[in-house]
Amino acid sequence: MSSPRGQVERLRYTSQALTDNPLGDPIERDVWVWLPPDYAASGERYPVLWVLTGFTGRGRMALNDSPWAPGLDQRMDRLVAEGAPPAILVLPDCFTRYGGSQYVNSSATGRYEDYVIEELVPLIDQELRTRGAGHRGVLGKSSGGFAALRLAMRHPEVFAAAACHSGDMAFELCYGQDVPAAARTLRNCGGVADFLRTFDTREKKTSTQVHTLNILAMAACYSPNAEATCGFDLPFDLDDASRIDDVWARWLAHDPVLMLEDSAAREALDGLKALFIDCGTRDEYWLDFGARRFVKRLSSLDITHVYEEFDDDHRSISYRYDRSIPLLANALS
Repeated sequence: MSSPRGQVERLRYTSQALTDNPLGDPIERDVWVWLPPDYAASGERYPVLWVLTGFTGRGRMALNDSPWAPGLDQRMDRLVAEGAPPAILVLPDCFTRYGGSQYVNSSATGRYEDYVIEELVPLIDQELRTRGAGHRGVLGKSSGGFAALRLAMRHPEVFAAAACHSGDMAFELCYGQDVPAAARTLRNCGGVADFLRTFDTREKKTSTQVHTLNILAMAACYSPNAEATCGFDLPFDLDDASRIDDVWARWLAHDPVLMLEDSAAREALDGLKALFIDCGTRDEYWLDFGARRFVKRLSSLDITHVYEEFDDDHRSISYRYDRSIPLLANALS
């Protein structure tokens, strides 16, 4: 006999926080949720896990079916059947024209942190039977993992547990390798504005173009400047790829490794019911080194956490949710 399945539902929400965003991205968006198998009949309230997708991702992508990689809904069906505490999953859409928002507020992309914290969290508590504050967790992979840590450090009143899978950190390693290629590509295209126009018109994007767009997206999120070309400053010179220190400093303010130097961020992580970090030992963006730096600092601060490394690279690692979701669900139940 097959195990009972949870229910996937789509909510539709029109955001005030994203109104008049500078990229003209949609303000009405889907919010996908997974409800536990017994949700309809039980009448109970449940903890909530917010799952944040990485760069170029939307929430719905986590539900995609694949012969070799089950969607997150199928994964949750199995995890609950195997004994994990039931929890509501929420999959928001924070995609932008540049491929992602990093879930931050930026004058160059929009107020995506406010969108999640001030609008979607109350919406879910209003529309679904949640257990509210103290029973919310946030997790994600890559840019989503970065955002999970950052939001947990900035909003301890909202999230009580966090998990980061191969999250962006140690910025000089994970972004630095793309700077020379991005500088060359942008220079050859005639600058940022011309590159973006070219990118938008291409039916097929090359890996070099996507990596260049990633650098531009990070600049839009980390170093916005309403008076600059396209609304943000680059942290490097297009002519020789040399670093522009004052702009780079604005990027580093978002680096989770350096955010640990802030006492409020440390206190937020120390107060979590569960904190999970992992990374593949063959990560193409050197994020395993960033993760090691992060957890070494956690250890020096006596902040309780679970850290794991696994033999894999950066891609197709959704199976790692088998480790984080039961851990967070148990802590929040």
